[in-house]
Amino acid sequence: MANPAAAAGPSGGARSFLQAVSTVTEEAPSPLRVVQMEGLAVLKIIKHCEEFAPALVTGQLLGLDVGSVLEVTNCFPFPMREDDEEADADGANYQLEMMRCLREVNVDNNTVGWYQSCLLGSFQTVELIETFMNYQENIRRCVCIVYDPSRSNQGVLALKALKLTDSFMDLYRNNGLTGEKLREKKLSWVDIFEEIPIKVSNSALVSAFMMELEPESPVSQCDFDRLKLQENMARKAAGEEPLPEEDPSNPIFKPIPEPSRLEGYLVTNQISSYCNHINGVAGQNFNRLYLMKALQED
Repeated sequence: MANPAAAAGPSGGARSFLQAVSTVTEEAPSPLRVVQMEGLAVLKIIKHCEEFAPALVTGQLLGLDVGSVLEVTNCFPFPMREDDEEADADGANYQLEMMRCLREVNVDNNTVGWYQSCLLGSFQTVELIETFMNYQENIRRCVCIVYDPSRSNQGVLALKALKLTDSFMDLYRNNGLTGEKLREKKLSWVDIFEEIPIKVSNSALVSAFMMELEPESPVSQCDFDRLKLQENMARKAAGEEPLPEEDPSNPIFKPIPEPSRLEGYLVTNQISSYCNHINGVAGQNFNRLYLMKALQED
């Protein structure tokens, strides 16, 4: 007689495997923790935004969505926008053609978002939210890389990755941006965008090449001093006076004549006149105000 446990074993194992698979598929995706950008993509974004500044430009981000890390490996710029339907159609055809060309050269052609430039941090617009919602229809997770050329010119790499929060997207899809819904969900203006940390990385070949690069040795300026010291030693051996440190015949070492103080005195006198005039006008007005105050109190 066959063992019932043995007969039920394969089916029980199959059920447990299917249950495990369904459990894995039903698990919620891991939240996005970091945006890892290749150095090439960062340089392309900066170059595109800087060349057309102060005009605002956009482009496509390409890469891979790997767990909690969104990898941005490449990008390409969009043509300048125009407000007609033909331009929109041409832009869509341009994107498809670029994706096809990148696929032919074995470059990542998966869209993971877009990048855009801004001026003085003015990127929080309704158009940005609508673009996010359009991307969310086809892409599960996407980000927007915002670059500010004006701030970067001050010595700060103004590059940030943004995404919409899930709670805000749910309200936006259901047209629930009313005061009651916002209070119910406890959403405020700080809960619209979520900034994701950016990590810049390079491939192993690029990192190895960067390690081999050596800075050029600076030009040594001590040769002139050495020559002058040698000549002075020869002059001392011959009983002559050494050369002076500053050549009096060179106009560089001539003392700079003291500038005239007349202009400074005149400017100071004019400022004093302005201050006296302001004091006189203010004194008269204060006297009138005190007089009116005394009359009103009486």
